[in-house]
Amino acid sequence: MRTVQPMVFIAFVFILLCACAGGRESAAFREAAEVEKSLQLPAAPEAGESELLFPGDSASLNVLLNYAELNNPDLKSAFNRWKSSLQRVPQARALADPMFAYRYAVQEMETPMRPEKHRLSLEQMFPWFGTLRLRGDAALEEANMAGAMYQAARLRVFFEVKDAYYEYAYLLRAIAVMEENVQLLRYLEEVVLAKYRAGAVPHSSLIKAQVERDKLEDQLRSMSDMLNPVRARLNAALNRPSRAELPPPGRIPRDTVNVSEERWIAWLQEHNPDLKASGFQIEREKFSASLARKSYYPDITLGVEYGILGAASSPEMQGSGKNPLMAMVGLNLPLWWGKNRAAVNEARAGYQASLQARQNLGNELLSALQMALYQFRDAGRREKLYREALLPRAKQALNVTQSAFETGKVDFLDLVDAQRTYLEFQLALERAQADCAQRLAELEMLAGRE
Repeated sequence: MRTVQPMVFIAFVFILLCACAGGRESAAFREAAEVEKSLQLPAAPEAGESELLFPGDSASLNVLLNYAELNNPDLKSAFNRWKSSLQRVPQARALADPMFAYRYAVQEMETPMRPEKHRLSLEQMFPWFGTLRLRGDAALEEANMAGAMYQAARLRVFFEVKDAYYEYAYLLRAIAVMEENVQLLRYLEEVVLAKYRAGAVPHSSLIKAQVERDKLEDQLRSMSDMLNPVRARLNAALNRPSRAELPPPGRIPRDTVNVSEERWIAWLQEHNPDLKASGFQIEREKFSASLARKSYYPDITLGVEYGILGAASSPEMQGSGKNPLMAMVGLNLPLWWGKNRAAVNEARAGYQASLQARQNLGNELLSALQMALYQFRDAGRREKLYREALLPRAKQALNVTQSAFETGKVDFLDLVDAQRTYLEFQLALERAQADCAQRLAELEMLAGRE
């Protein structure tokens, strides 16, 4: 009975220590679950399910964005890095494993008293007050940083899809415009040929018509070949084979966005996930600096030991003595102050570096925002100019020149110049529309908006 009671006490202490560590771990898991819920991350699709999310008869932008969100490998990688960092939080807040030891007396002490034959011990090391909390806080800020980096990767993938989608739409529209102009040149070539046979125009006019047609057909072939790399870029963002066919996209939207530069800047500073990640990094370095200062304080080790005595060598001493039960307290001695001072200085330097990195990142993002905003406004200005002024006038000039050529009032060079100008303005309008949509997508990425 005397032997059982100390063993029960040791088991109770062991269970208490484990429960204490488990409670910390459960609290960390609850906090990590709240972070995951707040980020609203989508679950990764099972194998084979993702193919059902992309209908082959539709290439709307929303369908492509949803598909990319579920299938892009870079986004999956960022998501798993985020989940991995969340699992470090309970590890950082948990106590070290308890130490259990058993000792057996190989050679007993020569004493008339009952010698100690066995000894059981259980020890638990406790870091200095506040150390585990700081470790957990630093790990949690790192997890928050990984979550913000996931959001940044998500916005980058969305921008890549939008940018390639609008370029794909531009190429298809430009090809259609050039095909119309090729048909026009072929018609004009037939008109010139008829006039040449009638002796109304010189042979040089026929040669000029054929040269212009050949040049335009070459440009058309070049633009058609450009479809493959643009389609491959879009498929890469969707994690599809580079040569996989894509249905034709819809028309590029002509969105009117009247947002001031100050509002764009405010959105960037408030919602940009890269800036948020930098802020979480600063907080992590701040906790790391506080944690480094804890190295000046000792860790505390608590334990219990229980000895089991054997039989006494002297008959008169049989039954004498009780199995000893001892409590233990230990401290490590942080005497190497140079090492601890270096750790504190390292943490302080890391904190200062994170502050400076955030300032530099803010400057770069602001510069990129202002350039994208200029290009967006410039593209909108060009789109309005070509649509409302230049293109209608070029179309009118082409019709007038074509009628005048057919009646012999102007030569073929004037007609070629009018046709070339009209084609140039048509392509410039399509380019301005695509540029406007692409720069708006870039602005949305920088401002942390979808």
